[in-house]
Amino acid sequence: MKKALLIIAQQGYQPYEYGTPKKILEDAGIEVVTASNKMGTCTAADGTTTEATIAISEVNVSDYDAIVFIGGPGAVNYQHDVQAHLTAQEAINRNKVLAAICIAPTILAYADVLEGKKATVWNEDNNQAEILTKNRAEFVDQAVVVDGKIITANGPPAAEEFGKKIVEILKGN
Repeated sequence: MKKALLIIAQQGYQPYEYGTPKKILEDAGIEVVTASNKMGTCTAADGTTTEATIAISEVNVSDYDAIVFIGGPGAVNYQHDVQAHLTAQEAINRNKVLAAICIAPTILAYADVLEGKKATVWNEDNNQAEILTKNRAEFVDQAVVVDGKIITANGPPAAEEFGKKIVEILKGN
């Protein structure tokens, strides 16, 4: 059985960007594990909660087929998080599917895994695309962008397509 790790912020993850891909993955028979900077209850931007069953520092990337960073206002806390960067880098080094939605593609940019890759990001403030390009990614203004095994999406309206693309690439492997 394929296995995906969804990484959310302890506070302020985007619930639709988490719940929609999670359901799509589970409906496709993919086991989903939720991680955060620490185990325990995580609170979404709308106040709903879910449980992180593993801390990102305890993650063994080789145990998963996909590593997925979920957006929301709390995701900015991972932009300069060494453990998040190491997780993204190891996913690339191990040829795993690496995905990020909303503001989370900036985490991948800061982790230096988007160099020379096409990617999208939530850019309503006109600052996030600049983070991608400054880190040598090619910003593409589309809802979902796939470049090899890297999947990026630009926010909640793209969550369903994002989840489906992750499944499509996982099932193709």
